Amino acid sequence: MAYGKRQRMRYRRREAGLTDYRRRLKLLRGGKPRAVVRVSNTQIVCQLVDYEPDGDKVLAASSGAMLVNDFKWPKKASRKSVPACYLAGYALAKRATAAGHDSAVLDIGLAASTRGNRVFAALKGMVDGGLDIPHSESVLPDESRLAGEHIDGKLAKAVEKTRKSIEGA
Repeated sequence: MAYGKRQRMRYRRREAGLTDYRRRLKLLRGGKPRAVVRVSNTQIVCQLVDYEPDGDKVLAASSGAMLVNDFKWPKKASRKSVPACYLAGYALAKRATAAGHDSAVLDIGLAASTRGNRVFAALKGMVDGGLDIPHSESVLPDESRLAGEHIDGKLAKAVEKTRKSIEGA
């Protein structure tokens, strides 16, 4: 590694492949809260995060587990599918607008920015929920994928039922 007197150690999170500090600095310079979207092995996590010198502060959050526990998402359904990501983003937007936040900038971390992927499904949910996030319409998934029609017809009904329960909350 970098051990000589003219060498410089990289930051630990950069070395581990967890943080792109150049991208993070660009996002922080805007002054808006970040809409952070992370997809893990089992679920999606969406957060509205604001920078503070002591550490980032989470203003609002939603996750795939919250869809099952608080709303009417089926327990056997995936918590990281395209429809689940859309609903998690939608729930985050509803909570953020209720707390008085109306705009943000999308932070996808080290995820690939492929058109129509799960991160952009969450973005579509946030935009539909009322958050103002700059984006291009070409990256968003099709409405049929957001509704879950590509998975199962029953899941399309569950998506609509869960969305109504989020609006009612």
